[in-house]
Amino acid sequence: MKTPTRCAWPRTDLDIEYHDREWGVPVHDDRTLFEFITLEGAQAGLSWSTILGKRGGYRRAFADFDPARVARFGQREVDRLVADASIVRHRQKIESTIGNARAFLEVQGERGSFDAYLWEFVEGVPRVNRRRALGEIPTRTPVSDALSKDLQRRGFRFVGSTICYAFMQAVGMVNDHLVTCFRHRELVGPRKRLGAR
Repeated sequence: MKTPTRCAWPRTDLDIEYHDREWGVPVHDDRTLFEFITLEGAQAGLSWSTILGKRGGYRRAFADFDPARVARFGQREVDRLVADASIVRHRQKIESTIGNARAFLEVQGERGSFDAYLWEFVEGVPRVNRRRALGEIPTRTPVSDALSKDLQRRGFRFVGSTICYAFMQAVGMVNDHLVTCFRHRELVGPRKRLGAR
């Protein structure tokens, strides 16, 4: 069977599986959105492969990314997580995840869902890019700048513009698969409006 042409960045089997099944697929589930905003923040200064390898550990450590449960974590949980080798043992990142869970719940209370809030930044429709080389993909855009600024205003941490753009790529707000990649074609179809599932 012929190997499909894909983006150049996936190297390991774990990277390839993630690229082929998840990266760039529009996400509208709040718990999954909280998972990705947590993992993207955890990646700061590290490789995405490292974070993918610890994803199971993160799910166990952070209550399967239930923001209501994570928001109740206190100092005892922080101390326990700093000693947990299955995640990135970075106290500020751990504390930011708990604080972000609280801010996440506030957005849900204000907007009904984090999904409704988030997707307004792209008017409810994934932005389809037509990049031909990895070097053409930006690390930030005016939209990621705006998202980062608003999240920080709301009390989120580890949400700089570069992290926000990686988050937008991960949850399908933008399709940054190269045009030569089989997933670019698969993901370009009838575009779903805000709140569609």
